[in-house]
Amino acid sequence: MNKLNHLVGNYTRYFILISIFMMGISFSGIAETPDYYQIQVYRLNGKVQEAKVDNFLKNAYLPALHRAGVKKVGVFKPLEKDTLNGKRIYVWMTLKSMKRLVKIQDLLAEDEEYQTKGKDFLGAPFNNVPFLRKESILLKAFPEAPKHIIPVFKTSPSERIYELRSYEAPTENLFRAKAKMFNEGGEIQLFNSLKFNTVFSAEVISGSTMPNLMYLTAYSDMAEHDARWKTFGSHPEWKKLSSMPEYQNTVSKAVIILMHPTDYSDF
Repeated sequence: MNKLNHLVGNYTRYFILISIFMMGISFSGIAETPDYYQIQVYRLNGKVQEAKVDNFLKNAYLPALHRAGVKKVGVFKPLEKDTLNGKRIYVWMTLKSMKRLVKIQDLLAEDEEYQTKGKDFLGAPFNNVPFLRKESILLKAFPEAPKHIIPVFKTSPSERIYELRSYEAPTENLFRAKAKMFNEGGEIQLFNSLKFNTVFSAEVISGSTMPNLMYLTAYSDMAEHDARWKTFGSHPEWKKLSSMPEYQNTVSKAVIILMHPTDYSDF
């Protein structure tokens, strides 16, 4: 019996050690599964359409997404002085996989409350449309920023600043160089060290201005926004990184949009 207990004890210890070893491999050797994101852009011709989209998003679309399992949906509008982008509304959400996007569409089609509350918007007549066009951008999170973050601020939504940046590259190879600059080059780490509240950093996998990457940073107010970028621009790590030969001429166009969250946005 003593020999049997001894063997069982050794086997148990062996099993525990192997389990701990395998868990260590699991946590240290396997990268996190990256997030996927969708950004929808509603293009509007004025205040009437803006009010219609607001009503639809607030009372029908966001509640339906929540019922479908999407916890946080960001809804943003460019600052009024940003005449370059015209009247637009940006809707952002995160996805665990591309299959999830298809599943959400199916759930919305079957959601009676969504169909009822969104009836006037979804079934608007051809001569009284609620928006001009809608664009959908799909993104995959970068390896160095595989998961999104949701910032928390004490300021009111009207004070908060969200900055959406898109960097378009001349060619696929130059885009890969720019993506490398963010990841292996350390630009993402620099943003994090300077507390930029980066919601996401990602590669666009389907959109109208490819090849490009996009990222979204957040600030409690414009003063914080200006201070963060001033520090970034003069930081020695950024000066060194931006002067490296392999990262030259990687951006053919940079689109920068400063936005406020709506009062019904989830963050």
